[in-house]
Amino acid sequence: MQVLIPGALRSYTKASHVEAVGETLAALLLDLERRYPGLRFRIVDEQDRLRPNMRIFINGLGIRDLGHALRPGDFVAIVLALSGG
Repeated sequence: MQVLIPGALRSYTKASHVEAVGETLAALLLDLERRYPGLRFRIVDEQDRLRPNMRIFINGLGIRDLGHALRPGDFVAIVLALSGG
């Protein structure tokens, strides 16, 4: 499936869109890690939770559950949330 990579993480992928596979969001992130070492740690913390500044959208729907099931045609967007004051 197609995955949109935010600008801040493109140093890992060298592309704005990449292909990845996985039956769940967790499996997709493991596939991305296999292809682009170090990328998953920027998205998921040591407790296997999405980092607070990361947002993931699947077909436009915001998802925080790494166990969320995926289908081959899904579009996954990884978005870096802005913060500050």
